[in-house]
Amino acid sequence: MTEYTIIIHPAEEGGYWVEVPTLPGCFSQGESIEEAMINVKEAIELHIEGLMEEHEPVPVENDLIIGRIQVPQIEA
Repeated sequence: MTEYTIIIHPAEEGGYWVEVPTLPGCFSQGESIEEAMINVKEAIELHIEGLMEEHEPVPVENDLIIGRIQVPQIEA
């Protein structure tokens, strides 16, 4: 079993969209976070299958660190 970090974003039109930083081009969406997570799992599986069919290497995540940092607000 392999784990991939996902980033869930609220979508402007409602719902959520999800990206997989270790798998460039692998995205999904859903009306709820739960649906988005189910959908991105399927997207990851299909993305990996496509890489394997094309004899491309399947990226493995190596200690991806995601953090937050605060910066002063810039007045426009």
